[in-house]
Amino acid sequence: MNEPLPLVMMKRDTRAWQLQVWVSFGVAVTLCAVGLAWLPGSDLDRAFMIMGYVFCMSAAFALAKFVRDNERRRVDTPMFRTVVWAGFGLAMALAGWGLWRMDVNPTYKAFLLVSWLFLISNVFTLAKTLRDRHEADLHGARQAGRAMAEAEQRAR
Repeated sequence: MNEPLPLVMMKRDTRAWQLQVWVSFGVAVTLCAVGLAWLPGSDLDRAFMIMGYVFCMSAAFALAKFVRDNERRRVDTPMFRTVVWAGFGLAMALAGWGLWRMDVNPTYKAFLLVSWLFLISNVFTLAKTLRDRHEADLHGARQAGRAMAEAEQRAR
């Protein structure tokens, strides 16, 4: 006779933590949007920086997913690894270069720099929080399925 598998509990993030992560991400996006909306200078500078921030944000999400997917075993090709890391590096370098070369007040540059780095940091935290919740949901569904199968087997 098969022994029932022990139920393993998976720790979930608290609602307070999830709220903090989302609020922090929202604040970071808002700070970046405000800084870019009132960016002194040409419309071309503003457009470049908006594209740079969006590129950095999407590249950071891609990098977070890539690192998490390949944590235990390599599932992506070496070329994809190169693309993800190069994309993130290029996004950060181009946005940094655009910010550095912009002819604006140093205090304004500092605001844009800090809000940009705050955004990138929050992207990694948000990606981890979302992935942890997804994995906990999958784990819970598997455990519930096993428990149902064991109950059905005992009922026979």
